[in-house]
Amino acid sequence: QVQLVESGGGLVQAGGSLRLSCAASGRTFSNYHAAWFRQAPGKEREFVAAISRTGVNTYHTDSVRGRFTISRDNAKNTVYLQMNSLRPEDTAVYYCAASAYVLTPSQLYDEVKYTYWGQGTQVTVSA
Repeated sequence: QVQLVESGGGLVQAGGSLRLSCAASGRTFSNYHAAWFRQAPGKEREFVAAISRTGVNTYHTDSVRGRFTISRDNAKNTVYLQMNSLRPEDTAVYYCAASAYVLTPSQLYDEVKYTYWGQGTQVTVSA
């Protein structure tokens, strides 16, 4: 079992920045792929970014590439999402997820491959 707790969400103006953190506990976190997903009101949850177990490989969805950066510190059992140049359309609940499966790059985008989820943190970007 892995427990995930997100933090760092809040209200920010367009163009601003936030850094989300996801603290993991329970098992050796370096054994898990990690990812961020988000869900806007009235929309389905969507993939944002993923990172491999060692942190060497990262993947970002097109809409955030160049603005958001996923990273991890396995010594601290924490995954981060640095969000810059925020836009109103980035408003959503952001969820951290972890997977113990061996995932191919194409599978990292699939939320059903992730076993463990945090409770989510709200990010609101005002125009």
